[in-house]
Amino acid sequence: MSIKILKNCVIFDGSNEALIEGGSVVIEGDRIREVAAGEAKIPDAAVIDMGGRFVMPGLLDAHFHAYSISLNMSLVDNMTMPLKVAHAARLLRGTLHRGYTTVRDPGGGEVGLHLAISQGLFEGPRLYYGGKALSQTGGHGDMRQADHAESPCGCSANNTFSEVVDGVDNVRKFCRNELRKGADHIKLFISGGVSSPTDPIWMPQYTDAEIEAAVHEAGSRRKYVMAHCHTDDGARRCLQHGIRSIDHCTLITEDTARLIAAADGRTYAVPTIAVLEQVMRHGPELGLFGESLEKLGIAHAGAYRSLEYLQRAGARVGMGTDLFEERFHPMQSLEFSFRSEIFKPIELLRSATSINAEIMQKSGVVGSIAPGAYADLIAVDRNPLRDIHVMARPDEHFSMIMKGGDFVRNRI
Repeated sequence: MSIKILKNCVIFDGSNEALIEGGSVVIEGDRIREVAAGEAKIPDAAVIDMGGRFVMPGLLDAHFHAYSISLNMSLVDNMTMPLKVAHAARLLRGTLHRGYTTVRDPGGGEVGLHLAISQGLFEGPRLYYGGKALSQTGGHGDMRQADHAESPCGCSANNTFSEVVDGVDNVRKFCRNELRKGADHIKLFISGGVSSPTDPIWMPQYTDAEIEAAVHEAGSRRKYVMAHCHTDDGARRCLQHGIRSIDHCTLITEDTARLIAAADGRTYAVPTIAVLEQVMRHGPELGLFGESLEKLGIAHAGAYRSLEYLQRAGARVGMGTDLFEERFHPMQSLEFSFRSEIFKPIELLRSATSINAEIMQKSGVVGSIAPGAYADLIAVDRNPLRDIHVMARPDEHFSMIMKGGDFVRNRI
């Protein structure tokens, strides 16, 4: 098995603010074998002098839709699967080349994409997927217009990203089937959303019994539930029922942020600022009008305030982006800049590496530079702890991207 040594690195391991100056990372196959404080010497190893560059774990995006081809859901739904996969392949490749070596897909991504990447059929980050998200009738995942004529549904109305599933028994059955197909998590819609046509953003979704059924089924596989949730009462329901990941969190109160902080290691917040900025700037162009734009304004107005509450409370905060359309996906890297007025650089780097790995139940596997972890690494030409905005310009500042010990980019 081939061995590479990256020497003369400034190493950020994903957690510790104290950097290893002049350190080395020893890579054997697709894993990190050793992290040395000085120069590591192994006979016949390929040695790459990193020239004092900042070396850190590859980035993780905890809210990335591989099929986010368009915000027009019917357009995506009506594509043939080969065309849909071809679009997804381009999105995934672009994400990898921005330094994101791992993504979590909260709706749509499935075993076929995971296998295609794992088997090297196309370039992409590690894909942890949940299959289709679950929505109640008239919830955020039910994209039918009010005047859409259709027979009553029970596990029948579906789209690329979600399926309408009502009732405890149907929730159990649907979760069991997604987990059978290898889902790494289950996603529920717990509050209203912006793009959905018939639900107010404040609307509570799913009964306590339905939520508990999903949490139980995920737990039986040692997996977890993540939730789409904008509202404060929705976030409290997530905490009450043991949901691990509360995504968006745009309308929470400071008291709820403190409760999330107190649930240290059990419940995490995953804000998604990039998508809010995307649709605020391009909403009508993306097909959002009327009530959806009003809901967007409410979510955007609360998002940064919620970030402040979470930061002050010391909550475990992950990083997601939730972007749609390939031309807007470079905004993924801007998530660092959008949050930079509120979070310190070290907090942002942890969010995008070790904390996201914790959320995904992959600590020690991804998101860290440590023996046994995947050799997923990026080298940054300038220290982002001094200037976090270099993370927003990966084409300019990421001189190396490595996934599983193989170079995706090498300009050293």
